[in-house]
Amino acid sequence: MNILTPLKIRKQNTGVSTGTQWLKTRGEKIDSYSPVDGKLIASVTAADTDCYESAIITAQKAFTEWRLWPAPKRGEVVRQFSEALRKHKNELGQLVSYEMGKSLQEGLGEVQEMIDICDFAVGLSRQLHGLTMHSERPGHRMYEQYHPLGIVGIISAFNFPVAVWSWNAALAWVCGDVCVWKPSEKTPLCAIACQHIAAEVFRKNKVPEGVSTVIIGNRDVGEWLSNDERLPLISATGSTRMGKEVGKAVGERLGRSLLELGGNNAIIITKNADLDMALIGAVFGAVGTAGQRCTSTRRLIIHESVYNSFKQKLVKAYAQLRIGDPLNEKNHVGPLIDKDAVKMYLNTIEKCKAEGGKFIVEGGVLSGKGFESGCYVKPCIAEAKNSFAIVQHETFAPILYIMKYKTIDEAIAIQNNVPQGLSSAIMTTSLREAEQFLSTTGSDCGIANVNIGTSGAEIGGAFGGEKETGGGRESGSDAWKIYMRRQTNTINYSTKLPLAQGIQFDL
Repeated sequence: MNILTPLKIRKQNTGVSTGTQWLKTRGEKIDSYSPVDGKLIASVTAADTDCYESAIITAQKAFTEWRLWPAPKRGEVVRQFSEALRKHKNELGQLVSYEMGKSLQEGLGEVQEMIDICDFAVGLSRQLHGLTMHSERPGHRMYEQYHPLGIVGIISAFNFPVAVWSWNAALAWVCGDVCVWKPSEKTPLCAIACQHIAAEVFRKNKVPEGVSTVIIGNRDVGEWLSNDERLPLISATGSTRMGKEVGKAVGERLGRSLLELGGNNAIIITKNADLDMALIGAVFGAVGTAGQRCTSTRRLIIHESVYNSFKQKLVKAYAQLRIGDPLNEKNHVGPLIDKDAVKMYLNTIEKCKAEGGKFIVEGGVLSGKGFESGCYVKPCIAEAKNSFAIVQHETFAPILYIMKYKTIDEAIAIQNNVPQGLSSAIMTTSLREAEQFLSTTGSDCGIANVNIGTSGAEIGGAFGGEKETGGGRESGSDAWKIYMRRQTNTINYSTKLPLAQGIQFDL
């Protein structure tokens, strides 16, 4: 595929850039193979310690200048980056699809997310507001303001190889921060493409070298970032296991961490649900991105009165799924990211069966013409219990567990009874059921939807979850505040110095 040239990607790339400059490095070679056809796309030379140190020093220097740019001027740079993304949307979307394996529609949608968050950030650049409050002391004024934080380390996962970086970078940039990005070693070319697109804009606007830095490498790069006291914030997206390690390392140096980790997302389908609407939400949530979204639907909790009829609808819908090349827009499901993911998928099926799960749609690995990469699998459905150990575990694959419930209280209890707490949904036409699901005693997830699925979030709302999902919030709403340091100010414009709480201190 000729998708590298328009994005200025070469067959052999250095994996460290401070913006317009690409640094020489002596790290190991990382090969990027497409799960679509198994072919080598290109190779990247990973960072070494010397190269890492040079990049961080450049980022430190860039921050001292970038933080002094007026926020609306920083926003103008992000606006131009958004325009560049619009220009390159098709090429970048195709690369996302080819390197990661998600459908072309989803690849293009991911680039659209980048555009959307940039547009959000541009408006935000004129709204980085604090608060003014009344002082208890006469002749005093109190207020809060926010200042740029510093270097933001971004560790992203393969399943959203460009969008999640942009969620962080666009907000951090308008806040006056500089960013150091460690992309997934499974999708390095997407990061290189983004850096080239940003470099065009940054060069034109004379943005300091180091405002956007990419450091490609394996786990060790993530460890360098997490342990580096020069980075006040680490934003990490990935597994709960990875998040615990990052959180521990950052916490030990009293840094900040923004963690977006695992999900074990459920849809409750009530007796009052529109079953046709529920079917669309459930199937897309379960098989979109081949089940490799953190918001993918893993569990369906179905009222006993509609269980059999909805099960039949599911089986019929799964029989109509088209699996194949994700760049062919007629296909619904593409490949898993690599053969390790396929092994995990197969092991999960065996564990489910061993615990008593009954598969109503069987899984398996596809082979033959069009499936040469060995990464294509069949989306499958198992009748299971929420108490199964494997059901309590997040598996990044298109495996859906279904189970019955009797009362709405029972359904919500099942929904909440997993370690993760990212996304959740209820399908119902009952106002009472919907409001109970959204109440204090309802869903314990960071995202709770009514009559839409668990997958697919708009950038306007803060994105994140609770429990083992990490508690972080990215994207919209007031998520920008984590990228800044908060300061309370008190000004005394009187001729006296009264103390707070009425304390007397006379000399």
